[in-house]
Amino acid sequence: MRTVKRLSVIATALVVFGAADQRTIGAQDFYKDKTLTIVVGYSPGGSFDLYARVLARYIGRYLPGNPTRVVENMTGAGGMIAANHLYNRVKPDGLTIGAWASPLVLQHIMGNEAAQFDGRKFGYLGIPSPYDTVCTFNQQSGITKMDDWINAKRPQKISTIGPGTSTSDIPKLLKAALHLPIDVIDGYKGGADARLAVESGEVDGYCGSWGTVETVWRAAYESKKIVPVLQASLKSHAKYRRIPLAIEYAKTEEARELLKVADNVHVVQFPFSLPPGMAKDRLELLQRAFISALKDRDLVAEANRSQLDIHPVDGPAIAKTLASLYELKPATVAQLKDILLPKKK
Repeated sequence: MRTVKRLSVIATALVVFGAADQRTIGAQDFYKDKTLTIVVGYSPGGSFDLYARVLARYIGRYLPGNPTRVVENMTGAGGMIAANHLYNRVKPDGLTIGAWASPLVLQHIMGNEAAQFDGRKFGYLGIPSPYDTVCTFNQQSGITKMDDWINAKRPQKISTIGPGTSTSDIPKLLKAALHLPIDVIDGYKGGADARLAVESGEVDGYCGSWGTVETVWRAAYESKKIVPVLQASLKSHAKYRRIPLAIEYAKTEEARELLKVADNVHVVQFPFSLPPGMAKDRLELLQRAFISALKDRDLVAEANRSQLDIHPVDGPAIAKTLASLYELKPATVAQLKDILLPKKK
């Protein structure tokens, strides 16, 4: 098992954003001449990475002292390495923000020993936008609609980043709830790598966010090289109501409950967080800066040009949602454990 002591070997990609003009917060200049690092648990080019980089360009405007911002990609284990690093190795001084997938909290609840953290103890800044999952297939698969998938003669290979991410958990839950022919291929370092596997024909499909389809995968979508087939969220994306919802195919109450749990966990997929033990005033300062940056008209304009959804949800709301997972019934946790927890070899 990998330990947090081996994090130094993880390859990182760095992007430094120069300090922009400070606009607000007349507090002490704590961040003056300092560097704020955002650690992203996934490879460059994915949705989480895009959100981190656009946030880095603007959050300095709302922090006293307007620090330099650095985005660091710390890949591995579906974001688990980055989450463990933030929880166990990072000082709670407000100079490091973590970006990792919320379903990793469920891995901790289910008893995955690799999850070396308690999801209730992070300091949550919020999410840039709710996460709506869609399963998309390449042309080679021959899957263009749900009937094709349901009646496929072989399991469809779905590329994923790894357990504890929506890219892995959603296909596994769809397989359990709807009995779809799915072969989950875990282990890609980020969404960009998983999507490349789809485009190359190495796998058949990928379950990721609509935001990804509209941004970094837009050209492939518009040229019909990839085809969205199923929405895993409980509600349709406003722009894509023609794509059916998974819950429409659920034939039992048990199946519907699994899909509801999936939605509750994965809709807050992109939490930005701080290590435990953060001073309350520093946490609140960063929570305000996070929301203010995501409402900055320049950031919103840039995001709109890139088709990147910005509908922020604040930190306290995310903390409440993730804490509620620890109240799941033991029977539900046992069922999820059987479906989602990596099997020991």
